[in-house]
Amino acid sequence: MTGPAHRGHRADAGSGRGLVILGVAASDSHAVANQLIAHGLRAQGFDVVNLGTCTPVAEFAAACREHPEAEAVLIGSMNGHAYEDLRELPAARASGAVHCPVVLGGNLSVGSTKDAAATERLLALGVDRVVTDPSLLPAVLDELRAERARAAGRARGDGLGAA
Repeated sequence: MTGPAHRGHRADAGSGRGLVILGVAASDSHAVANQLIAHGLRAQGFDVVNLGTCTPVAEFAAACREHPEAEAVLIGSMNGHAYEDLRELPAARASGAVHCPVVLGGNLSVGSTKDAAATERLLALGVDRVVTDPSLLPAVLDELRAERARAAGRARGDGLGAA
């Protein structure tokens, strides 16, 4: 297989917990956390398409097109430039190219003094969740899946969407 979505490793399909697309933001080459998160998610039963480091929004969108069953896009950023790296996310979300929830984690702003508004800016950009502890990712992914199931139940009117 060729193309940007196959730049990284994909685990064997069929684990039952869903497929996620993982990568590190465009200007960021921090690979260790990316590999540890991919390993941890696979150990928890997730299928992972790992795009690796320095991944622009266009590559996340291409991976979403190639994997319409993806349950989430997980983006890491250790250098603090996530907002700049994700400035194309609103267009990708609006066009449907990135069709599933986007979860961001890592260092969200530059400098030793953290900007309290960084999370709000990222949410306004189209990030659905900001996760500060990677060990929480499986629970966040399960929660997102449950939210989608409730919303689908409401849309069908079958009563399964009730909380």
